[in-house]
Order: sequence, then structure tokens, then C-alpha cells
Amino acid sequence: MKKDLGKVPAVYPMPVLMIATYDENGKVDVMNAAWGMICGMDKIALCISEPHKTTKNIRKLGAFTVALADAAHVKEADYFGIASGNNTDDKFERTGLTAVKSDKVNAPVIDEFPVTMECELAEIVTTDNFHSVIGNIVNVKADEEVLDENGKINPEKLNALIFDQFRSGYYVSGEKAGQAWSSGKELM
Repeated sequence: MKKDLGKVPAVYPMPVLMIATYDENGKVDVMNAAWGMICGMDKIALCISEPHKTTKNIRKLGAFTVALADAAHVKEADYFGIASGNNTDDKFERTGLTAVKSDKVNAPVIDEFPVTMECELAEIVTTDNFHSVIGNIVNVKADEEVLDENGKINPEKLNALIFDQFRSGYYVSGEKAGQAWSSGKELM
């Protein structure tokens, strides 16, 4: 029997995305966002609100990177979600992580995160109920350690963090349960 839980954001898993930008002075800012998704073969949508320092930076410079957080950096990833760039001037520096300028867009790539999408701002969509930053994915960078023999990202090597909105936990993805566009063929 199912039990009513009321209004809760009941989507699982959610990604743990590290959105990195420069401010107008070239200072690195990174935020943790779970409310984001791919919305086309070369597009990503980030549901981040207007008051975020990151949103302001994206509006000013028109570029950002989105990295997949991994288990090895859960402490830093969580910190990027609990500290605000609007009132913590040395937010990035406190983590000890390394940022290098992307060679594709005007945004930082955080070396320690294994996969990074380099993005240019496509548009910001705002309605009464929705605010989303849409980016064109210009390039994806991945550490060789997370690639398989065919040069594709291997989720079992990635140890990507996933966010649990039910109990506010971080988990690791990676175990394969089936093959997309194949596992259901016997029901055709």
C-alpha cells in the first residue's frame, strides 16, 4: 500500500553539478546545483535562480562550465552548495581546488572534477514559475582515468555523485542494470 507524502520533489537520482564561472574581475565562482539536465544533444538546462552569484556571472560573461562531482570530492562539492558566492569572497580558495581557464569558453575548468562540459550561454528562460539557464555545450573534457577502451566515459570508473532529495544524501552511481534501447526489446 502506498502512503501519501504530500508535496515533495520526488525525482531520484538528481545530478550533482558543479557550475563554474568567472566574475567581471576574473575571480572563480563555483556552485553546486542538482536541478539541471541535458535538454538536447548539445544543450544543458540549469534551474538556478536569479540571485545566485553564478547566475549573475553567466549573464555578464555569457559562459560557464558544468562538471560532474565525484565521490573523491564530496566535501568540496557540498561546500559549493552551502556557501554563497554573494557573501563568501574566498569561497573557491577555501577548497584548495585548482581552476584553469577553458580553452573553449570564458570560464574556469576545475581540474579535480573528472568530467566538465564547457558551455556558452544560449538563453535564460524566466516565467512566473520557472528560471533556467540554457547553455550550448561547446566541448566536453574528461580525465583519461574515467574513459573506457573506446574513449567513452565509463560510469563505473566515474564515481559520480548523485543527490537524494528525500533524505538530503549523496550517493555514488555506477552499477549497470541494463542496456538502453535493448533491455525492453522482448516486450516489442
